[in-house]
Amino acid sequence: MSLLVNEIFYSIQGESLYSGRPCVFVRLTGCNLRCSYCDTRYAYHEGSEMDIMAILEQTAIYQCPLIEITGGEPLLQSDTPFLIHQLLENRYEVMMETNGSFDISKVDKRCVKIVDVKCPASGESRKNDLENLKRLHPGDQVKFVISDREDYEYAKKITASECSEIAINHMLFSPVLGKIPPAELAKWILEDRLQVRFQLQLHKIIWPETERGV
Repeated sequence: MSLLVNEIFYSIQGESLYSGRPCVFVRLTGCNLRCSYCDTRYAYHEGSEMDIMAILEQTAIYQCPLIEITGGEPLLQSDTPFLIHQLLENRYEVMMETNGSFDISKVDKRCVKIVDVKCPASGESRKNDLENLKRLHPGDQVKFVISDREDYEYAKKITASECSEIAINHMLFSPVLGKIPPAELAKWILEDRLQVRFQLQLHKIIWPETERGV
């Protein structure tokens, strides 16, 4: 079994409940969406085929217990669930960030799924599989990347109507860098007394000039 891999790197986890922790990232090649604010367009096509055993060997080099599978879109490749299972069997903590357009139930329930629900300004909100919000397990997280007030209202509606079974602090609202001032989004959350978690992309604060490998 093999996967098309864009990059494997060691960095600080920047946008989840695990934010701030050292983490090994396995970025897989390919995505079925074209979000307007995408910051990893280089992962659409660039990559090299790697045997899953080779991926396991490379991630082990960093001696880090936390591993994130990201993309691109990890579930675009059929062997991704097998890689996740093998990492879990090797006693890693494993996260997977997904754009939410594929059924996440095929992934081992021990893996922490971060489901990115696309808001209107992304241009891809029609691709959301909102049934995924019923497939989540304790520890999984739902992320909304917000560009403007319309996105905020959309995210607020989804959290109210579809996320009743999700832990309050597992619903993440994140502003798009350069599109909306973080303070504006924070103000809306406070004004509406939303019980969600505001977050910034920590890696972009630490390394603002770096586009890859963070």
